[in-house]
Amino acid sequence: MKNRLKVLRAERDWSQADLAERLGVSRQSVNALETGKYDPSLPLAFRIARLFGLPIEEIFQDEAV
Repeated sequence: MKNRLKVLRAERDWSQADLAERLGVSRQSVNALETGKYDPSLPLAFRIARLFGLPIEEIFQDEAV
């Protein structure tokens, strides 16, 4: 699954650790999400969407589409 996490995080000048703290996950989890090694759970996807004030679909895109 592709995502815009790295871009959205950079726009706010947040480090991976900053984003991880805001989401209540580890920095390694944020890195895995950004690199596509890990897809977020639905609750985490909703937390990410709320944090950035965007619909989930604007952050995450299915690579098959």
